[in-house]
Amino acid sequence: MLLLLTRIIVFYALFTSNIYWKTSGLACFQVEEVKFDSTIVENEYIVQYRHYYMPATRWKYLNAAFRRANVSQFHIVERKNFAGYYPSDFDLIQLECEDNTATHISQLELHPLIKRISPQRSVERILNYNHTRQYVGRHLLRALPGQITHMLQANILWGMGITGAGVKVAVFDTGLAKAHPHFRRVKERTNWTNEKSLDDGVSHGTFVAGVIASAKECLGLAPDVELHIYRVFTNSQVSYTSWFLDAFNYAIFKKIKVLNLSIGGPDFLDHPFVDKVLELSANKVIMISAIGNDGPLYGTLNNPGDQSDVIGVGGINFEQKVAKFSSRGMTTWELPWGYGRLKPDIVTFGSQVKGSNVHGGCRSLSGTSVASPVVAGAVALIASGALSKMNLLNPSSMKQILIEGAERLPDNNMFEQGHGKLDILKSMQLLLTYEPRITLSPEYLDATESYMWPYSSQPIFFGSMPIIVNVTILNGIAVTGEIKDAPKWHPYTDKHGDILNVAVSYSPSLWPWSGWMSVHIVVNEKGADFKGAAEGHISLEIDCLPEQSEGKVVSKINFPLKVVVIPKPPRNKRILWDQYHSLKYPPGYIPRDNLKIKSDPLDWRADHLHTNFRDLYTHLRNAGYYIDILRMPYTCFNASEYGTLLIVDTEEEFFDAEIKKIENDVYNEGLSIVVFADWYNTTVMKKIKFFDENTRQWWIPDTGGANIPALNELLQPYGIAFSDFIAEGFFTLGDHSMYIASGTTLAKIPRSAGDIVIGAELHDQGFEILENPNVADIKKVFIPILGLFQTQNELRKQYLAVNVQTPTSYEENNVEQPNIETEISAERNPIINKRILLGVSVIDKHSRRFNGNIINKLPEKKSKNIKEMLQTLSMPIPNTSGRIAVFSDSNCLDSIHLEKACFWLLDAILEYTMTSYKSELLQKLNRINEFYTNTEDTLPLRLYSSNLHLHSKVIDSNNKFHKRDTEMCENLSWLTPQSISSAEVKLSTTRLKQIDLNLLKASKDHKVAELINSHVEAKQNALPLNSEDDERTIKLSLIFIMLLTSIVLIFFIKCFRRKRGI
Repeated sequence: MLLLLTRIIVFYALFTSNIYWKTSGLACFQVEEVKFDSTIVENEYIVQYRHYYMPATRWKYLNAAFRRANVSQFHIVERKNFAGYYPSDFDLIQLECEDNTATHISQLELHPLIKRISPQRSVERILNYNHTRQYVGRHLLRALPGQITHMLQANILWGMGITGAGVKVAVFDTGLAKAHPHFRRVKERTNWTNEKSLDDGVSHGTFVAGVIASAKECLGLAPDVELHIYRVFTNSQVSYTSWFLDAFNYAIFKKIKVLNLSIGGPDFLDHPFVDKVLELSANKVIMISAIGNDGPLYGTLNNPGDQSDVIGVGGINFEQKVAKFSSRGMTTWELPWGYGRLKPDIVTFGSQVKGSNVHGGCRSLSGTSVASPVVAGAVALIASGALSKMNLLNPSSMKQILIEGAERLPDNNMFEQGHGKLDILKSMQLLLTYEPRITLSPEYLDATESYMWPYSSQPIFFGSMPIIVNVTILNGIAVTGEIKDAPKWHPYTDKHGDILNVAVSYSPSLWPWSGWMSVHIVVNEKGADFKGAAEGHISLEIDCLPEQSEGKVVSKINFPLKVVVIPKPPRNKRILWDQYHSLKYPPGYIPRDNLKIKSDPLDWRADHLHTNFRDLYTHLRNAGYYIDILRMPYTCFNASEYGTLLIVDTEEEFFDAEIKKIENDVYNEGLSIVVFADWYNTTVMKKIKFFDENTRQWWIPDTGGANIPALNELLQPYGIAFSDFIAEGFFTLGDHSMYIASGTTLAKIPRSAGDIVIGAELHDQGFEILENPNVADIKKVFIPILGLFQTQNELRKQYLAVNVQTPTSYEENNVEQPNIETEISAERNPIINKRILLGVSVIDKHSRRFNGNIINKLPEKKSKNIKEMLQTLSMPIPNTSGRIAVFSDSNCLDSIHLEKACFWLLDAILEYTMTSYKSELLQKLNRINEFYTNTEDTLPLRLYSSNLHLHSKVIDSNNKFHKRDTEMCENLSWLTPQSISSAEVKLSTTRLKQIDLNLLKASKDHKVAELINSHVEAKQNALPLNSEDDERTIKLSLIFIMLLTSIVLIFFIKCFRRKRGI
């Protein structure tokens, strides 16, 4: 009896709490780390045609085009693969002449049958499987599941006979071994690489295929799909754009329905690749792609998962939270002028998922390249359960079904989780009743929901910059559509909607299956003193022409919006963030800000407050500041609205009109400026260029970590300039530990009563890179890194008259002349990815070791004039001009590779620029007298070989020594309000509804619907457990165990006493 009661207790405890005790020990994890790099292949070009042609016809057209362009030294690169039996819309050519290549290409593009000519790109994906042994203390954990197929309830569909049969799924990866024991239906294996093998030498392709369709051991979600294996990566994990193009064309010819692509990278300007993905979508191929493993940073979405027509997938762990590695939104294509789109689309399990190993058996991996095939398998499984609806399935309709059935996670925002966690049963239910329609992503805006970050993080007010919502239009009706008339704005009269002005821009056509709508929202004068929520909705009509319809289908959709409005905050609480002057990769080689991080050479996260500076944004909001983002030149904002202009890590040049405007704003409008710079040194820039043996291509930076020559032009009216010295090292400011990763120093400073300049002992990182000395032998030097300056109108004209070293115009004399020695001194890189070479030393006059005397080195005559003027400023002079604060490095604000955050320092700086208050610590550290000298020095010049002009908004693309005319300011056209009462509006939701069985036509679907309904109802009736529910359940379980134990003990004692006759 006692044994029976003990068993009941143990069973109940395990069943109720579903937990186990994990004692102290070591846990072993295997995490997939993916690095993706894309480089241009020298002298190889992809010629895209406007139509598909057989090889002989393409040769005839191409030969005629070359003759017309007077090009004889070329040949077509032969592509030996299955696509050769079909027509193609491109050729890969190799030009043997390097002179006038750009001219020849432009002449070829004039041919009426040629759509575009683009460089051939080499792609490398590096998979590092890190076996990490992690110490784990004693704590309560949920029991880990055996199979994700059961967690996603795929087994319920299997029990109904739904197993993926009838759906063609393509896996673009590293191949699959012949007769692998886990797979039932491998229809075809094709090789698109230059290796003569169909097998998987990496194990990644096998794993991905197993998650989708394994029928043994580690089960896939759809074991009966028709698998098509496309080997597009070599065993060295190298691929080329042309390989993908051929394989994509073949997939179209084979009528593939679902295509999984567990790769990605930041290069969304690989036009042939992007265009071909669009064409796949137009042909109703549903592409599922990993969103990237660059989390938890924001703005790290990978292509093609970030495209509107692709289902981008993020990863979650078994605790139902977005995994740390999963890339976050927003998309960065639209910056700096607009705002990014909502991505990922959906998330699912991607942490410690089991899949097939290369020769049999199972392994566990983590990454979004794992989550992607989970969704691909789910899509195939869902589609096979409603084959009668197959003609309605396209990239947008399937995305609608997935996101409308998704379960929103409580602890993650929209740019982390997209629309939520994959729910197979709900999506299956939605497909069974699906009717073609048009929906929006996101489907609404509600700034009162934390899910809607960043819109929920800061209220708007009269005078603030517009907030922008980039809405994706999903067209499940037809591959093309057209917005019929301009959208209409309907403010709700009873919800204060009349205080809002709304402007909308949109894609004139929707293709393929999608479009976009950009919504700009501001508060008008009516809301100047309002505090509360304001609501309304935007309506638009879209014309579509479905495939099997004789006439147009007109759809009307609404976008509800709700924003939080407050009265205008004081000027000393308002910051303007400069986004306009930030550049990123692509299109140019914008190098990393931290020179020590050699594995991450490109600056591609957009430098936006809502991407890699998100932590800074959160800190500033918590400190009570309101931050507007400037997406236009400085000529487009009213300085009287803002206390401080925050300039961080800028790579772009400045228009001359901007420099003059800011000068007026500082001296006459009281605007203050804070600059966080980064390293710049032309010799180091030449050294970190690299030569790729595979692509035969040199990569040269277009600027440094920041564009110091441009910043010096901006700061010249205030007597401030940065040097080309590269500083690095740990140091302390008071009780604060600090680290400068790769910073600059102050080369010129003004001086008036009360100014502050602070220094630190740091390493000469430029010297380390160029000379590569023994680190132990490197001595630190004391250099100026921080300056706080009060501008003085009285000194302004006199100072500018004598301080004439910095050219005020962007001419050739402000650009470093080419040096043949340094142009060829970089070593060659034997690896294909963009790793940085720090080669042998070559030092020119613009790269010197710091000698302790680089500040304000003016000729003797000019220095006497300066001293005379300084004598007149021995006493503070009251003025209304602004203040300038400069710091040498932005890495301490940037979440990328953050070593030591310096948010506290920015707080102190902002307190000074906003209110003129100088903290006691900064005054105590002031060493301005030590940094003011009179010897001569030259400021950094621009790199002659830079290609910044090719993608700059400021420099003329045809003349790198000439600036364009100042860009016009954005002129928004506000929609005419058509006011209504909210009571008159019934806005429908696209979330899951109960199935109406009468809508089902096929008897099989009818039966499936009834079965699924019962499972979904059971799931909905079961209360989901959150963290509080978990804790409550555990406590109740322990209490119950203690009570049962007490009863057993009492029973045992009574039995014992009876037996003894007590």
